[in-house]
Amino acid sequence: MNTRDRDAEGRARSARPRDGLGRPLPYGAPGVEWQPEGVVRSPAETVREAQRLLDAGMPFHAHEVLEDAWKSGPEAAAPLWRGLAQLAVGLTHSARGNAVGGARLLRRGAAAIEGLDGRPYGIDVPGLVRWARELAGRVADGGPAVDAAREAPRLRTVP
Repeated sequence: MNTRDRDAEGRARSARPRDGLGRPLPYGAPGVEWQPEGVVRSPAETVREAQRLLDAGMPFHAHEVLEDAWKSGPEAAAPLWRGLAQLAVGLTHSARGNAVGGARLLRRGAAAIEGLDGRPYGIDVPGLVRWARELAGRVADGGPAVDAAREAPRLRTVP
């Protein structure tokens, strides 16, 4: 008998509450609301929601929003959204104290978006690449603990 928690579609999904960094908490503990998956948003809505979550110190949840855009949007935009999702996961791991994983994902995300032309959807790609590489260097060098809200990047330079 399988006792794993399942969602409405029967997929395995832990019902344990999560904190803002996506870490499981004990059953019954107060947690943050789950980010719904599979939501189709416009690029502007995606950026707005991801930024709100980043500013709230919830990069794990921002990654879910960015992943939705990557999986539901046009193929041509997938590298942007995938790279941004990797940056959010890199910030998540860094804030959780996983220096190796955090630095690796920050660098991978930066490399993924670095060659993109212009400022797609108003996203400050050059600024994000600089932010990610600087944070990855600090994390890898054993710098001070990362506060996800304080370290949150600005996806756009102009709201």
